[in-house]
Amino acid sequence: MKKPQNQIIEVLRGDVIVLFGVISDTHGLLRKEVLHALRDVDMIIHAGDIEDADVLSELEEIAPLIAVRGNCDRGERVNQLPLTNIYDTGTKLLYIIHDLAKLDIVPETAGISIVVFGHSHVAKSEMKGNVLYLNPGSAGPRRFNLPISMALVRIEGEDIAVQFIDVDST
Repeated sequence: MKKPQNQIIEVLRGDVIVLFGVISDTHGLLRKEVLHALRDVDMIIHAGDIEDADVLSELEEIAPLIAVRGNCDRGERVNQLPLTNIYDTGTKLLYIIHDLAKLDIVPETAGISIVVFGHSHVAKSEMKGNVLYLNPGSAGPRRFNLPISMALVRIEGEDIAVQFIDVDST
């Protein structure tokens, strides 16, 4: 088992840097390309529709994991996941939910910087006001002829950088 990496790394000038691997909608399939892309992350976020608890176990061997329950998650362990979660990087608050249509807060009012969601299987990164809305797409079985994708999110101090990874081409 790989030792969990530090969640927050401080660099010389005092900025906080954290690298997240963001996935969603694996639907019981954890591709080797996804595992490879996650190898250097500090933290993994799974935005629901996991379906198989073995996916959680494999991800936890790579890095600390934050996961939420999606509408297809019915197994014993995945059914116990929260519907939403909040993570504080030290400079940014992340709000994780599976279905954006069920968003139950006003992110700007709550001080949220990034809303991570899944459900649609469509990769998307969009700023609305001061909040980044991020859907990594689907990392699981192909559906609706959409690409298979995930995202890497690098937070350095106040800066956020998103890189989508087309898992089909890795």
